[in-house]
Amino acid sequence: MSKGSDNPADPFKKALAEATKVMAHDADLTVSYSVDPSGLSGDTMRLPQISRRMTRQEVLVARGTADALALYHRYHDAPTHARYAPQGAMARELYEAMETARCEALGARDMPGTAGNIDAKIGVDADRLGYAEISDRSQAPLSTAAGYLIRHLATGRELPTGAKNVMELWQGFIEEQASGTLENLHAKLADQQEFARFARQIISDLGYGDQLGDDPDAPDDDQQDDAAQDQEEEQDPDSQGQDENDEDQADADPEQNQDQQQDTAEAQVSQDDSAEDDMSDEMEMPEGDAPLDPPAPQPVSDADPNYVIFTAEFDEEIRAEELAEPAELERLRAYLDQQLEPLKGAVSRLANKLQRRLQAQQNRSWLFDLEEGILDAGRLARVVANPTTPLSFKMEKDTEFRDTVVTLLIDNSGSMRGRPISIAAICADVLARTLERCNVKVEILGFTTRAWKGGQSREKWLQDGRAQQPGRLNDLRHIIYKSADAPWRRVRPNLGLMMKEGLLKENIDGEALEWAHRRMVARPEQRKILMVISDGAPVDDSTLSVNPANYLEKHLRDVIAMVEKRKAVELLAIGIGHDVTRYYERAVTITDVEQLAGAMTEQLAALFDSDPRARARIMGMRKFG
Repeated sequence: MSKGSDNPADPFKKALAEATKVMAHDADLTVSYSVDPSGLSGDTMRLPQISRRMTRQEVLVARGTADALALYHRYHDAPTHARYAPQGAMARELYEAMETARCEALGARDMPGTAGNIDAKIGVDADRLGYAEISDRSQAPLSTAAGYLIRHLATGRELPTGAKNVMELWQGFIEEQASGTLENLHAKLADQQEFARFARQIISDLGYGDQLGDDPDAPDDDQQDDAAQDQEEEQDPDSQGQDENDEDQADADPEQNQDQQQDTAEAQVSQDDSAEDDMSDEMEMPEGDAPLDPPAPQPVSDADPNYVIFTAEFDEEIRAEELAEPAELERLRAYLDQQLEPLKGAVSRLANKLQRRLQAQQNRSWLFDLEEGILDAGRLARVVANPTTPLSFKMEKDTEFRDTVVTLLIDNSGSMRGRPISIAAICADVLARTLERCNVKVEILGFTTRAWKGGQSREKWLQDGRAQQPGRLNDLRHIIYKSADAPWRRVRPNLGLMMKEGLLKENIDGEALEWAHRRMVARPEQRKILMVISDGAPVDDSTLSVNPANYLEKHLRDVIAMVEKRKAVELLAIGIGHDVTRYYERAVTITDVEQLAGAMTEQLAALFDSDPRARARIMGMRKFG
């Protein structure tokens, strides 16, 4: 007799899936729950994962996401949307945001209960992106503000704090530029075609009319060309007749036609000879005087030559001690220690376990049956039994991990704020001290961006005319918490920087991984291990708003493929609440940050384990030996 599921979240997930199908008006809709980003693809809907604890925030986000996607599925017509979609990136972004707002507003009008759920989702997303902290309009995405404003005007509902802040930063500008168009909003909501025309007019009012492309309601160009050609033929009826008369004349007098062809051929030969003379003169030009093409620019990424960045002018690679005063670092470090005092004992026990395993390998690692070295007393019995047997010597073998460097690359994005970044910091602290005792050098790096929503890079892009698909469009911040050669006691306060308010922003993983890889390859150690700790896929709203949706994710996959192919660095990853196994060949995913310490120590211990079966078991590899 089979038992039902013991997961208390399963009944809720099942009920939510059924309600979502009803709301979407599609009984064949497939609803799944995943740690991957939520979305809608055809008849498949992906909702946020809900843990056994079923926290209030998890439930609200799941309900709001389900309602928003169901309404989009119900009220959205893809062919109509595609017909009126603009060509330019910014215009397309505005168009998409307003269409999403239209679907949600229709749902709020027809099914008022959805409005509160979607408000909760919008509020959580706005808090995650730090919208409440934005004070400058240049940091707030215009497309997001336009979508919020359409929803606010259509429903009359107040937005959550962060979303309201972003909307109000742009509201005056939008209403000033498009006040006449906005007056017709309510009459356009129910008809997607009419709303698409309305959205295109808003985009034009806001100054992005040059990105709209051709008018989909205009007559077809082929029909216009045919009409123009007919008109030309009516105005010049003799042109085609002249060609026909020439052909008739050639048929009537073949000898004369042959003479004309011969004269034409001779003239052509003369022209060819002249062209060859000119070419020979060019070929005889001194090499120094020949025009040279400028050399092609070097690609910014070794993994993907097609990956581009708009500007690296505002990027920074900086040491942690340069981002805060010493007194502030000490204060933040003390705060970190205080927050994680209960966890410290468990992490230390795991670190001691790792150290014992490493030291055990060190003590057992000997080479036997050598012709010189230390006399092997354990094999003297063979000599006594057979005096002709030569003496056996042994020598301690240099353990594999003695000439090793380990880099911990920690995601410093906003979604790591709170307990995840605290535990990552303390685990890095304890592991660095543990490995240092075993003569393993450790480097600790972090990656984020200097600003939300693009920073100075986006401002420069706006000033330079908004080039289409400019590539990465934000200011990178790569942080060195501890270099491999720095003693731990000297840089201990640096990890407290991760507790600094406002440090954690967005994450561009591909470039950070390539940066860490370059640093490791330049090291003299024979063995190099790079561990990435992250809680999600690359996310940078500024970059993704003006490039393909998979731009940063593709680059991350390309960098991982390059690192694993070159084999100069052993790469492994730990995903916190996010399945990183779809990116990294050797990776584990933990659902609770409390598991991080154990995952880190087990992963490192497995890499140093001399038994390939044990190593494969812990690393989750299918092949070994």
